[in-house]
Amino acid sequence: MSTTVAPEEATPRRSRRRVLANIAILFVALGTIGTLYAAIAPSHSRAAGIDPQTQIQEGRAIFLQGCSSCHGLNAEGGTTAPSLIGVGAAAVDFQVGTGRMPLATHTAEALRKDTRYTPEQIEAMAAYIASLGPGPAIPENLDYQNADVAYGGALFRTNCAQCHNFAGSGGALTYGKFAPSLSKATPKEIYEAMITGPESMPVFGNDQISPSQKLAIIAYIHTLQNLPNPGGAGLGRIGPVSETTVAWLVGIGGLVIVTMWIGSRV
Repeated sequence: MSTTVAPEEATPRRSRRRVLANIAILFVALGTIGTLYAAIAPSHSRAAGIDPQTQIQEGRAIFLQGCSSCHGLNAEGGTTAPSLIGVGAAAVDFQVGTGRMPLATHTAEALRKDTRYTPEQIEAMAAYIASLGPGPAIPENLDYQNADVAYGGALFRTNCAQCHNFAGSGGALTYGKFAPSLSKATPKEIYEAMITGPESMPVFGNDQISPSQKLAIIAYIHTLQNLPNPGGAGLGRIGPVSETTVAWLVGIGGLVIVTMWIGSRV
């Protein structure tokens, strides 16, 4: 005895199957999109083909070899160096990337020099220090080209010129300290310095100077670094006093030499 399905009963079944098929297609599509996104836009460590935990272990090995004698085996600090727990990856990237660390000798101020580590080693050390406690991350995608240079100049003169000079030339501070020149600083280094406060520099958090304001300051410094000197030598760009002094010494010195030359021939 055969059983037939009435047309009115078959239609709901087909509708349910169609709904279930659409749901299955939706889940497959979402899974495919997620997989493609993970492959095309991976994390920073995966983009370099490095497992994060492996990178942290490599960073610890480099740290133990080159930094632990001062900062302690667990970065807890010591008698000659501070703790690095909570300083963040940006501090490591700035200090080691600019060659300020490790110190050749224990001095009051760390000087910029060629770094002894590769970018991959610096990134590994930064990952290790970042794993010890929360801190500022390494900045990326700094779109300072579209920032307001004039506004950045006003911010720089208000917050930075007291130490770095209005032209970014640096200068001496109290108690034998000094502010370095910004002529060789990269945008990333400037941003890292503002969020980590190396040496005598204070930390400028987002409550003091917002990220967009930091980019404006970077744009102004970048302009200073590429500013031509149509009148000749810049003389450090420290103002009319130095220029007048040089002009006076050269002018008076030249007159004295000419006078002595004339006197010797009389």
